[in-house]
Amino acid sequence: MKRILFDTNIILDVLLDRKPWAETSAAVWSLVESGACEGLLAAHAVTTIHHLLRKDAGNAAAKRILSSILRVFRIAAVDNAVRVEALELPFPDFEDAVTATAARTAKCDYILTRDPKGFRASLIHPFTPEALIPLFKKNPEHAPPMRN
Repeated sequence: MKRILFDTNIILDVLLDRKPWAETSAAVWSLVESGACEGLLAAHAVTTIHHLLRKDAGNAAAKRILSSILRVFRIAAVDNAVRVEALELPFPDFEDAVTATAARTAKCDYILTRDPKGFRASLIHPFTPEALIPLFKKNPEHAPPMRN
């Protein structure tokens, strides 16, 4: 089964119904819920998501929503080794470097993001939801091409 690390922007697209991205982001989320693939979130994304939800919906609602998310997604660790490795990568954005390193450490096959350019230096291939969904439909093994 393929492992996909979801960038924070994909989760927020669904939770905040951000148009025009919410529908395709939700379609990949549903692949995780159906068991077609395994979805992961970088540990730092969880706190960011909670913070933004709490600002929008209050603490109780944020905890309830986050609890639901954590029943669907696994967590990719962000420990000191991940942060140190991320600092050494040629990424312009440190958060993206941490996300890419967490994905690599968790042995993910892909990173799902709306900003694939931000992951050019990643060893894990980035896909947008729009690019990933057709590949899952075409390939019965759910195996889009891997980066070498």
